[in-house]
Amino acid sequence: MKQTLLELMRMSRICRMVLATCLGSFILVIFYFQSMFQPVMRRNQFAADGCCRKGSRNALQELYNPTQSEFSSAAILHQGRRDQVAESCRAQSASSRKRRVLTPGDLKHLVVDEEHELIYCYVPKVACTNWKRVMMVLTGRGKYSDPMEIPSNEAHVPSNLKYLNQYSIAEINHRLKSYLKFLFVREPFERLVSAYRNKFTLKYNSSFHRRFGTKIVRRYRKDATQEALLNGADVKFREFAEYLVDPATQRDGPLNEHWQTVYQLCHPCHIHYDLVGKYETLEEDANYVLRLAGVGESVRFPTYAKSTRTTDSMTAQFFSNISSQQHGQLFQLYKLDFLMFNYSTPSYLRLD
Repeated sequence: MKQTLLELMRMSRICRMVLATCLGSFILVIFYFQSMFQPVMRRNQFAADGCCRKGSRNALQELYNPTQSEFSSAAILHQGRRDQVAESCRAQSASSRKRRVLTPGDLKHLVVDEEHELIYCYVPKVACTNWKRVMMVLTGRGKYSDPMEIPSNEAHVPSNLKYLNQYSIAEINHRLKSYLKFLFVREPFERLVSAYRNKFTLKYNSSFHRRFGTKIVRRYRKDATQEALLNGADVKFREFAEYLVDPATQRDGPLNEHWQTVYQLCHPCHIHYDLVGKYETLEEDANYVLRLAGVGESVRFPTYAKSTRTTDSMTAQFFSNISSQQHGQLFQLYKLDFLMFNYSTPSYLRLD
């Protein structure tokens, strides 16, 4: 009898633990299903919200209810960008039977700034190193004052910033509701070529050569030399394109963040981004975010070397070396990024 009672008590404890875990997951599921439909709504509820720190207006309120006239025209521009994302999400939802629910693990690209109530989804090859530097200045409590004083490798150390997936479900939901959420995007094929140039044509990226280059050479190069198979340092863009569109690559797991789609990295149909900045207007959009956060006078977004950036004409040159079939396959892979962020189909693209 005593043994039976002990077994019942142990089973009761297990059931309570399972119930608590399921309840937490259910709350996150509810939040994200609500978030899927949130982009179609214009957010304007912040005039009466009590979400501000120390009695002042936060960046989210300043975006939707600007008190400075200089913000008004920018607010209209960014409303248009939000509407474009929302329209694309509605179309995607209508055409797809899949209903994906995010988990905390999907939030690892979202950097959190508690002090200024900001959430930034970083996208590699869209000035993310400089944005991480800026976020380190904003969250460093005086440790840094100039973003460019921070070495680039230091900006990519995960422990130097806080990410949304490190919070509890309740804390995640609160911050997604109350903080200004933003991301920066770039013409998809320029971003893709920029990633290829950086990761496969520069000698110092030997880790990418070994991790991805050797696999690509082994799969897609006939009569590869022993040296190429060993170090993977001379991947051709044609081989890289073949790797991206190969169903076997999809079966291997998610694409590397440097060439993964923005749609998959930042989940804009699940998370309502308040501001979509563009690489093409980087300095203007970045400094607008900083002014909204109230730090525009003390922190400026770093300028970048335009002479080294990947351009449209350079991208066209790389695409001239791959087949029409690969043009079409790559466009299908990145199509949502083109539509969602209002990028035109490139004139050099051959969609036969």
